[in-house]
Amino acid sequence: MKNETATRDYPRTIKLNDQSLNLRYMTPADASVALAFARALPAHDLLFLRRDITQPEAINIWLNGIERGRITSVLAEADGAVQGYATVDRGELSWSPHVAELRVLVSEAMRGKGLGRLLTQEAFAIALSLGIEKMVAQMTIDQKGARAAFEGMGFRPEALLRDQVKDREGRKHDLLILAHEVAKFQAQMDAYGVTKALED
Repeated sequence: MKNETATRDYPRTIKLNDQSLNLRYMTPADASVALAFARALPAHDLLFLRRDITQPEAINIWLNGIERGRITSVLAEADGAVQGYATVDRGELSWSPHVAELRVLVSEAMRGKGLGRLLTQEAFAIALSLGIEKMVAQMTIDQKGARAAFEGMGFRPEALLRDQVKDREGRKHDLLILAHEVAKFQAQMDAYGVTKALED
């Protein structure tokens, strides 16, 4: 299947630490698998998302964005279950067509194995094909592992929103916004010969 708004070819099988994973575009038929994945995540992982994707209504909004071509999501599956996803969300703001939000989530079982980085690289390749110039990502300030991973790929803090999100227990958390210039990422990929590897 080929997404009408991006030029990455999926499905594609990759090896990660001797485990086979299937990468493919998310489609409107994936409501149930996306919901199952979201509900297996720790609640704190969901705080940086715009919507609570453990709820069917939020999944439907996500899928509607995919249908309208505003969102492109890639799923990583193993043994029929979603192990992670990356989303490039171009939003609805006509003044910022060059900016997209990056969202990456990985199952607890697959953390520390490089899947988050791989999905982020896939998302950047998709963003480049869409003409995106800047990617932004957000997370709570205490998600130190996620922050380190993003900063390791060249993201830099751009804003800190105090008490921006509230968890299910009513506790408030600061929200950190990071950004990356996609063109710089492309230059880094070319310098290290990564672009061709991602296209193979």
